[in-house]
Amino acid sequence: MIELARYLAPGAGVWWSQASAEPRPLVHALLDQIGELGPRRAFCGLTWDERLTRELPDTLSLVSYGGLGELRALSRAGRLDVLPCHYSALPRMFAEGLVPRDVGFVQVSPPDADGTCSLGIGVDYAADAVRHTPVLIAEINQRMPATVGTPRIPLSRFAAVVETDRPLQQAPERSPDATDQAIARNVADLVEDGNTLQMGVGPLPSAVLDCLAGHRDLGFHSGMISDSIMRLVDKGVLTGARKEIDQGTIITGAALGSTELYERLVEMPIEFRPASYTHAPATLSRLRSLVSINSAIEVDLTGQVGAEIRRGVLIGAVGGQVDFSRAAALTGARSIIAVRARSGAESTIKPVLEGGVVTTSRSDVDVVVTEYGAAHLRGCDLAERARRLIAVAAPEHQEALERSVPDRF
Repeated sequence: MIELARYLAPGAGVWWSQASAEPRPLVHALLDQIGELGPRRAFCGLTWDERLTRELPDTLSLVSYGGLGELRALSRAGRLDVLPCHYSALPRMFAEGLVPRDVGFVQVSPPDADGTCSLGIGVDYAADAVRHTPVLIAEINQRMPATVGTPRIPLSRFAAVVETDRPLQQAPERSPDATDQAIARNVADLVEDGNTLQMGVGPLPSAVLDCLAGHRDLGFHSGMISDSIMRLVDKGVLTGARKEIDQGTIITGAALGSTELYERLVEMPIEFRPASYTHAPATLSRLRSLVSINSAIEVDLTGQVGAEIRRGVLIGAVGGQVDFSRAAALTGARSIIAVRARSGAESTIKPVLEGGVVTTSRSDVDVVVTEYGAAHLRGCDLAERARRLIAVAAPEHQEALERSVPDRF
């Protein structure tokens, strides 16, 4: 196993790639050796590594852009420091040294004939962070595909490498339920042929994409892709033929899916770009056909969106929601927030946001969609917004919501 003390100067901060590209052997080496290395601060994004929640030592403090995946447990335990930033701000934060960046752990593809490696399915913030990180340590995984769209990294750039041949982490999967499918049908009705889509990953985005099988010439530009992309590519729906930029190409920063998706990436028209491109206002403003589809924890009666905190625990992130919602609302086609009408027995449409944090401003939301319909908010005053949102709330909560409408509305 690699001896990290040789490469981590005293007090050096660390970051590593996220999700399916997380270099677990290096992260586990850090956990195993932290007692010898002394107190450290590290940055990571989405992780599914349970060791971080079961065995995080007191001498290792974690900072992230949100409480995603296993980080939710750390957030609940008060062990996670969260940066409430837009995803588009991460490249600048790395450039300015506002996050740990002395040493970076990455998972890469085997070197090509020129001795260069690809960040594979985890380009996102990693490609931007690499530019500002003095010491890079790589896990070279024989199963990491070499993707296109971002310059490769020469072997000489790595201070050390470990070689593996292990399956890439598959994203946790939950099949869409009846509520997801009902919301998805309502969202799909708002998408027009030729639109360029942005959405996240998970059962609801998967259901939305499946509902779009009858559309034509859709484009895709998003921070992440999942298996549902394959189905629309195979059906000839995701052609990108009408995209204003990157025509004919699916643009993403990361892939979170199955082994089948990872193996098929090289045959599909997909380019992996850094966050400084995928989420940049200058990029998104050129996509006049952009339809952003994002989820929420709660929405208030003016259309403000909370997507970070539930019952006092940070379980989400600002992430790219505002980047894409604002672009879609101002210079694109439509900004959509999709939310289940209930969370347990509670309404997700609320008089005020109970989490106390506004993730996305009401001015950046065009439509709120639940399983009960679509509330079109663009151009509506506050009173009309409240009426429309109550109409798509769970029926058993509508009367209470009507009583809560402020007189000033």
